[in-house]
Amino acid sequence: MPTTKLKFLHSASTLNQVKLEFFRRLSTGELKASLVPGQPGSLKVRGDGTVLDGHHRASILAERGENIDRLPREIMEKQP
Repeated sequence: MPTTKLKFLHSASTLNQVKLEFFRRLSTGELKASLVPGQPGSLKVRGDGTVLDGHHRASILAERGENIDRLPREIMEKQP
């Protein structure tokens, strides 16, 4: 189970409202399934928990009261 707290790279005010509205129409289960590691669009984070991919979906899950810090994620190494 992941233990590193997620940190958003982008502030909530910069997220695309059209994408947010689209993802709000999906169920919580669908959102979680779309973030599972090993598939396109999985939740990708740096070792320190900075979210690189999955901002919109994780934001919606947080809005719904889900503990996003427990979501499975792919750890991406910082490129030199």
